[in-house]
Amino acid sequence: MTNDTKQTITLGKTGPTVHALGLGCMGMSGMYGATDDAESVATIQAAIDAGVTLIDTGDFYGMGHNERLIGRAIAGRRDKVQLSVKFGALRGPDGSWVGVDTRPAAIKNFLSYSLDRLGVSYIDIYRPARLDPNVPIEEVVGVLAELVKAGYIRHIGLSEVGVETIRRAQKIAPIADLQIEYSLASRAPEAQIFPALREMGIGATLYGIFSRGLFAGSKPNGPRDFRAYLPRFASENQSTNDATVAALQKFAREHEMSVGQLAISWARARQPQLLPLIGAKTRAQLADALVALDKPLSASDVAAVEAIADGGIAGTRYGADHMRHLDSER
Repeated sequence: MTNDTKQTITLGKTGPTVHALGLGCMGMSGMYGATDDAESVATIQAAIDAGVTLIDTGDFYGMGHNERLIGRAIAGRRDKVQLSVKFGALRGPDGSWVGVDTRPAAIKNFLSYSLDRLGVSYIDIYRPARLDPNVPIEEVVGVLAELVKAGYIRHIGLSEVGVETIRRAQKIAPIADLQIEYSLASRAPEAQIFPALREMGIGATLYGIFSRGLFAGSKPNGPRDFRAYLPRFASENQSTNDATVAALQKFAREHEMSVGQLAISWARARQPQLLPLIGAKTRAQLADALVALDKPLSASDVAAVEAIADGGIAGTRYGADHMRHLDSER
């Protein structure tokens, strides 16, 4: 495991400087099957000890469970981490997704509860999880700018929005980064979104680097596993995706890498100024991911990996209804 904290990335022109990998904690709250709270806390603390600084969560992950978990893990270590928190997604008591709310009063309410659950006085990057069709982005960013001035948040982020929305938001207040899915299986941001971010001096945090475990051959584990509803894990796409995954795993073995390390190294080679988020649930997964920092890919390796992946991943990253409502896909 590397602990080289000199490997850093600055999120855009106005965002914080962070370690070259961030830790995404969604999987620690049941979204990808069974979890163990003690192991999750140990994993977060191991990441901090290894020099990882940015920890990403959402107030709706486990209906607050994820924030409470992180709060336990960072107690006494607040000065060593930067917290990235998404808000706005609404959950039912059965775990269902019931909409988005980014009204000014709702934002302040969400923030109040996040601060309490995390046990902190401020959040480093605060962002709406999705675009609320009922609230102009200018109004959302305006409220966040007020919260920056009040000291409750340090930076404003966005998540899964398209270029037009990003431009409108940037006119109201500086945007540190956009959080968006990006991997060998999800390269759409390369066409318009990433060039626009570079133009505007905005960074990006990249989730889904492992395509939600697809590259490792992971399968949904029961109806509560979020992946059971994602097209790439559907039975009709299994044979195509299994063949591509097998080829990627073979390439990784030949280069003395795990397929997870390969996915991270590819993303870093492709987007060296952007921040991959690693969805590790265990210390073993974390240790494997951190080794990727010492295993860069050559240009020919990148081309070879892309040749394997291009056209060989079946299914969209979300279901059809969700894809229709994603501002980043318009």
